[in-house]
Amino acid sequence: MIQANSLIKRYGDKTVLNIESLEIPKGESFGLVGNNGAGKTTFFSLILDLIQPSSGRIFNNGIEVNKSEAWKPATSAFIDESFLIGYLTPEEYFYFIGELRGLNKADIETFLVGFEDFFNQEVLGQKKYLRDLSKGNQKKVGVVAALIGEPDIIILDEPFANLDPTTQIRLKKIIRDLTENRERTVLVSSHDLIHVTEVCERIVVLEKGEIVRDIKTSKETLKELELFFAG
Repeated sequence: MIQANSLIKRYGDKTVLNIESLEIPKGESFGLVGNNGAGKTTFFSLILDLIQPSSGRIFNNGIEVNKSEAWKPATSAFIDESFLIGYLTPEEYFYFIGELRGLNKADIETFLVGFEDFFNQEVLGQKKYLRDLSKGNQKKVGVVAALIGEPDIIILDEPFANLDPTTQIRLKKIIRDLTENRERTVLVSSHDLIHVTEVCERIVVLEKGEIVRDIKTSKETLKELELFFAG
């Protein structure tokens, strides 16, 4: 479970995130939406201890994330291309992440077979470094790498961006399958309201760093979100 209490992040005099209380239970597919600057990436970065809160606390399965690293083996994420290692090929990167998670080369090759359609013959076997791939193919690598080792918590920031429609559809199925048995928690941020309502059972709306909606997804959710953002 992810739990945030009195969580505030400031840069100078500007408060970019102010969450009094938020709980994300185990097994939930959680969506985070908001306009640019709403605080989505800031919140994910705080969960991952990439930045420090100005005040407040955030817990991952009862562990305060900036006090201990014990939460890290069960948590994975892809925020942006900075998570990649540009001078590696995709294969080398997958082997590297696998080694970090206790998997050997054969384990990773078996794992990757399940993503052949998602890669669409554009990622593996291309003899290209990650830095030379398109933004979309870099995104594919980052998302799949985040799934290596069956982490309990997976955080994906704007996973649908830069992907073509076919790949977006395939990614939605991957995300839905991850939470099918309620064993994994998946957090997704997106500017695309359609995608997030299709894959997330709960959606939180951030506006200027604060929670303004917390919605259990239903047939009316997309319309509700569109009305909200239409002003």
